[in-house]
Amino acid sequence: MTSIVQEFVPAFPVLQQGEGIGSADRYIPAEPPKVLWGRVPCIGDKPIATVDPGQTVVIDTISHEGILEDQGSDPVAYFGKHGVDAGHILTDTVEVAAARKRDSLAGPHIVTGPIAVTGAQPGDLLAIRIDDLAMRAPYGVVSTRHNRGVLARRLGFDGDYGQFCSVASRDGEWFGGMPMHPDRPHRAEFPINPFLGLIGVATDTDSHISSVPPGQHGGNIDIRRLTPGATLFLPVQVEDALFYIGDPHFAQGNGEVALTALEAPLRARLTVDLVPAAEVTAGLGRSIGPFAAAHGFVIPTGLDPDLNRALEVCVRNAVEMVVSLFDADPQQAYLYLSAATDFNISQAVDQVRGVHGEIRVADFAHHATTDLARRILGRA
Repeated sequence: MTSIVQEFVPAFPVLQQGEGIGSADRYIPAEPPKVLWGRVPCIGDKPIATVDPGQTVVIDTISHEGILEDQGSDPVAYFGKHGVDAGHILTDTVEVAAARKRDSLAGPHIVTGPIAVTGAQPGDLLAIRIDDLAMRAPYGVVSTRHNRGVLARRLGFDGDYGQFCSVASRDGEWFGGMPMHPDRPHRAEFPINPFLGLIGVATDTDSHISSVPPGQHGGNIDIRRLTPGATLFLPVQVEDALFYIGDPHFAQGNGEVALTALEAPLRARLTVDLVPAAEVTAGLGRSIGPFAAAHGFVIPTGLDPDLNRALEVCVRNAVEMVVSLFDADPQQAYLYLSAATDFNISQAVDQVRGVHGEIRVADFAHHATTDLARRILGRA
């Protein structure tokens, strides 16, 4: 993997495993026994921890960038080449790279979990509120590889390459920075908006599927709206839900067109709630898969290997949400969506493509009175 190297000056100390954890916090580190590499949990997996509905938990994540085979499988050497000294490299990243091996058919992501939720049953919805996301290192990597970007197999854009990016503060805000030419001093800076690309529940399968494609279990959905204050709702697939997180991002454009976002490690504070199946059935006309409530929007998703089909699924799910949450007629909901709702490509590079809609709650004077509607709209 080639890269343009610039002088690196760390903007803040790394947040090592166990540092800054309050005594009252339930904390789950990303140490080797508590992670999967490139696979997501499935039915029958033993949880690494158990939480009750309503409980808050602090979970560390680490990035796969810097430890992959094509990067040398050695984060100290890889980041050292970019000017990062050993004291600014996460020890859990080093430990996972040394202790765990990735099978050739697995995805790249380091997945922390699974975590059992007391009482969760198939048919319930798991509601995961993102309370806080703390950057654990002042740098990250964006890359393309494996002929997986949107311009894969196009002359000049093929191959495996990436760019080390630094993080800096300006006027009280955080920005990522990267060089834009190998022989000129031109740089680009872009806002940091951390989110978890991968949040999911265990699949009802006998084996661990790849972490790359998202699905009804959630997983690698890569929706950049899932910043602090957002709540992701996931249909529970197996007893105890067995949820997990990973694929931490500092920034991503909708589409994630080259293959990765700015991949970098995060510490997540999450509050986990459970929506009973009876409430879900009474509040929705049909299952609509993963969806979110965030920052004044309700956010349906559409997932399919074909991007056009993913858009169609997302629009159908959006109609169902408008009908269920705002007591709308389906045809009127369809027309409203065309006039007022954005449908964005979440990602186009993860085997299963993702589209998400952004329905503004403030547009509606009337809200449905079901328990589920009150719960969802209260999180938006």
